[in-house]
Amino acid sequence: MSTPQIDLYTASTPNGWKVSVFLEEVGMPYTVHPISFSKSEQKKPEFTRFSPNGRIPAIVDRGNGDFPIFESGAILLYLARKAGKLMPKDEKGQSRVTQWLMFQMAGIGPMMGQANVFYRYFPEKLPSAIERYHNECRRLFEVLEGQLAGREFLCDDYSIADIANWCWVRIYKWSGVKIDGLTNLQAWIARMEARPACQRGIAVPEPLVLGDDENTEKLIKAAQTMVTR
Repeated sequence: MSTPQIDLYTASTPNGWKVSVFLEEVGMPYTVHPISFSKSEQKKPEFTRFSPNGRIPAIVDRGNGDFPIFESGAILLYLARKAGKLMPKDEKGQSRVTQWLMFQMAGIGPMMGQANVFYRYFPEKLPSAIERYHNECRRLFEVLEGQLAGREFLCDDYSIADIANWCWVRIYKWSGVKIDGLTNLQAWIARMEARPACQRGIAVPEPLVLGDDENTEKLIKAAQTMVTR
C-alpha cells in the first residue's frame, strides 16, 4: 500500500464528509487529523496557517510540496483533477459538475447551515427565521428533485457534485426540513447511502449519530458556543 500523501484536517460535519467520502471513493491514501471544535482547534495558528478562515476541512498535499488547500469545494476540485476521477474529461461535462458543486456551496450548504443554527443551536427560538430557512431549503431540494428526474445522479454520471450535495442533504431531518413528495431526491439519497465508500467516508474522523443521546447534546453545546461568539 502506498504511503499517504494527503493530510486531512477534518471533523464529523457535512463539509468534512465531502472530502473523506471522495478519498474513500477513489481509494486515495490519506492521514486523518481530527479537529476538535470544543477545544477551538480550528482557530489555532497551527491550523489557520493553512486554513486562513478557521474552518474545516483542509488538506495538505505532501506529494506536491506540502501544498495546502482550504474550502471543501476547492479541495474536491483539486483532488478530482489530481485523481482523474469523479469529474468528466470534456469541457461541458466539467462545467455541469462544477455548476452543481457551486449550487451546493452557495445554496444547500449555507441555507441548511442557517436552518441548523436557528432550528437546533440558537438559544432563542425565532419562528420567522426558522420558517425562512426551512422554506428556502425545501425550495433548493425541489431544484435537486427536478434535476434528478430521469437521472440516477445529478450530472448523469456519479461525480463530486453528488458527494457535495448528499453530504448536506442527508442530514435534512436534523435541519428540520421535509422531503415528503420528493421521490427523485429520496431515491438518490438511498442510492448514495448504499455506496460503501459513502458509508466509510461519513464515519471519518468518527461516526456521528444525530439523535437524542449524550453525544448529540455535546454537539449542540459545542455548536452553540460557536454560533454565539
